[in-house]
Amino acid sequence: MAERAGTLSRKTEETQIEIEFLIDGTGQSQIETGIPFLDHMLTSLARHGLFDLTVKAKGDLEVDPHHTVEDVGIALGQVFRRSLGDKKGIVRFGSSMMVMDEALALVAVDLSGRSWLAWDVAIPAEMIGTFDTDLTHEFMHAFVNHAAITLHVKMLAGTNAHHMIEAVFKGLGRSLDAATTLDPRTKSVPSTKGELE
Repeated sequence: MAERAGTLSRKTEETQIEIEFLIDGTGQSQIETGIPFLDHMLTSLARHGLFDLTVKAKGDLEVDPHHTVEDVGIALGQVFRRSLGDKKGIVRFGSSMMVMDEALALVAVDLSGRSWLAWDVAIPAEMIGTFDTDLTHEFMHAFVNHAAITLHVKMLAGTNAHHMIEAVFKGLGRSLDAATTLDPRTKSVPSTKGELE
């Protein structure tokens, strides 16, 4: 079986990003975005998805973290899509009911080849340290669009913004791990159309 992995280098006037990604990893990560809370969330995503992930990002943080957060989402989505290859044998669907103390998040994915984000998350605080919590949605939107997946996130309980967002990232990791798992019973693409594009 070919290694399901990818690398990506993306440079714009606002950001410079290098990513290495391995689907069938062990949850090891090295994340440096210049945004500590985003580093923490991506570390959680990799750990609970059992992905090996390296992210090196430099952005115009003196202007606003928005460009860096969004562009990391774009780059991660692109490298995730490439790493999936032809999608033959994948389970395709994955979901997780993720608990983080008082927070409870339902996260479900379909590696459909169609981009859609359903986001039902009301975060009670505008900021976590220096991190604008609205950027969580921006990251997910960018990731979904460039990974070409369907993602539903519904926050069922929670009062602490940090816990709520962390539950989403951990749940995304678990859901993507389930969806990317190879089913030994089939070697074909899991679609009646014969393709996932």
